[in-house]
Amino acid sequence: MDENNTRTIVAALVIVFVSLVLMEEPTSIPLCNINANTLEKCRPAVTGNNPPLPGDACCIVLQAADLECVCKFKSHIPILATKSHKVHDLLRKCGIKTIPPACQDKTKVS
Repeated sequence: MDENNTRTIVAALVIVFVSLVLMEEPTSIPLCNINANTLEKCRPAVTGNNPPLPGDACCIVLQAADLECVCKFKSHIPILATKSHKVHDLLRKCGIKTIPPACQDKTKVS
């Protein structure tokens, strides 16, 4: 194989590889033992005035997560940037009994 054919084949392989990468579904960066996008499974359970019970998929995500770590980023994760009592209820409904300090609401109600 001459040098021109090798370059052509390499260029074609690079184009195919780049195309495959660009077609890949976007994902979020894994953080605190979870992929932040998977928290979307919990959105219904914290939305509205009378949210439904969380699904099994939501609870599995929360139980696998490093909640102390997750809660440090709660202001940057839309599903956790909701009213803290809804997040506390969600954790309790998923069988999580200890709410990490970073998840505690720091505001005092008088």
